[in-house]
Amino acid sequence: MELIQSNRCFNGEQRIYKINSKSLKGESKFGIYLPKKALNGEACPALFFLAGLTCTEETFAIKAHAQQLAAQLNLILITPDTSPRGENVEQGDHWDIGQGAGFYINAMQAPWSEHFQMETFVADELYSLVNQEFLIEQNRIGIFGHSMGGHGALTLALKYPEKFKSVSAFAPICAPSQCPWGEKAFSNYLGENKTEWLKHDATALVEEKGALFTDILIDQGLKDQFYSQLNPALFEQSCKRAGQKLTLREHEGYDHGYYFIQSFIEDHLKFHHAQLHA
Repeated sequence: MELIQSNRCFNGEQRIYKINSKSLKGESKFGIYLPKKALNGEACPALFFLAGLTCTEETFAIKAHAQQLAAQLNLILITPDTSPRGENVEQGDHWDIGQGAGFYINAMQAPWSEHFQMETFVADELYSLVNQEFLIEQNRIGIFGHSMGGHGALTLALKYPEKFKSVSAFAPICAPSQCPWGEKAFSNYLGENKTEWLKHDATALVEEKGALFTDILIDQGLKDQFYSQLNPALFEQSCKRAGQKLTLREHEGYDHGYYFIQSFIEDHLKFHHAQLHA
């Protein structure tokens, strides 16, 4: 683990690390915000944030404006990259497949399967690494994300409730098996067996797993240019059938971008802080 950037931020530090990932078979980067309490050697709760299509480990740190409240709440923020990177990694033919578009799943088909093991990277490798290298309070780790990363946050939380105690999302891809983004990614990464797709679909997973969390928070803009791809209503219906409490808030005038995230980031950090300390 090599520190490649560190910036003072609200009396804490925003850092970028480079690692040689076994699961991705190559170099990867992740960001981490450490509040002052963590720098002083005291354990803090942590949140994983999974970013969306085309983003990197830096996008949330630069655009979301989350560090000020994270410093006040003593929350560590962990931001992995969205895919494997490098000259030997398949690039893809468009912005919604390949590098920058890992979908937080483990690919099963060539040429993707060699490097695109993002589920294992986030939920096992990076999860273990940050717990070894930083003082994180046991059983106080949450996960949230945006768009493709919202899909990742929901699905990883539902698959690994023993690791993630709280979950929320901004404009998540709620039913990737039923939208063009998900159909393209899943057919390339997983193959044509749609039964396999459902293992990585939050709308299907919540019905399979049942009620695992006290609450799930989703914020969705109603002026979102990608609304037709996101299907929050399908996830809401599945949560009702599963008995899983969902707070779905839809906002007039807000689109899909980071101004939307900035507008509601405080609510999400406070939501996780309350859930992690319940």
